[in-house]
Amino acid sequence: MTVLTLRGVTAGYGDDAPILHDVSLDLQPGEVVAIIGPNGAGKSTAMKAVFGLLHLHGGQVWLGDEEITGEPPERVVARGVCFVPQTENVFPNLTVQENLEMGAYILTGPLDDRLDHVYGLFPPLLEKRNQAAGTLSGGQRQMVALGRALMLDPKVLMLDEPTAGLSPAYAQQIFELIGRINGAGTPIMMVEQNARQALSVAHRGYVLVDGRNRHQGTGADLIADPEVARMFLGG
Repeated sequence: MTVLTLRGVTAGYGDDAPILHDVSLDLQPGEVVAIIGPNGAGKSTAMKAVFGLLHLHGGQVWLGDEEITGEPPERVVARGVCFVPQTENVFPNLTVQENLEMGAYILTGPLDDRLDHVYGLFPPLLEKRNQAAGTLSGGQRQMVALGRALMLDPKVLMLDEPTAGLSPAYAQQIFELIGRINGAGTPIMMVEQNARQALSVAHRGYVLVDGRNRHQGTGADLIADPEVARMFLGG
């Protein structure tokens, strides 16, 4: 069964003209799916459509076999979909551990097992658990943001530009962590400007242009596609 589906979504902000036009995307169990395309193509907008953050003029959003079209963000999160935005994705004045605990705000009972799981994925965070998140490097802050989302053991993890603004070394580390998170069983849909690296770790990818589906296929097929390479991969 498909984990997450956007089916024929046309959407925008308020009464403005739509940004997305009949866009269809899906995420299968165990997959990493990358969404790439030029600036303004509607990549992040597609993610916001999942969380009811904009006006849908048409189409549907499904989580498994349940329609969630237009549901507010808190209900989508409660259903098991977690989102890591590109910016302002940590509480800078809270410690690393406090940030992680905030991610589990809808859970009841002890959090020790979830914290152990996150610290196991991100060992550098264990050493800095009592340090304010705002004092960390960009790569470490991104680890905190990812870890906070994973505190809920999500059915789907959605990432918006997870390597934006990071050094090449930290970007590579984040891509490796995405692979580890996915390898542990979490399906991931991500928007990413670093198209070549994103497609290299993705099972499948979608290319959006002007708010419309332009290409789709396996990560390897899209890397090898001459038009995709020319337009987005520098080849």
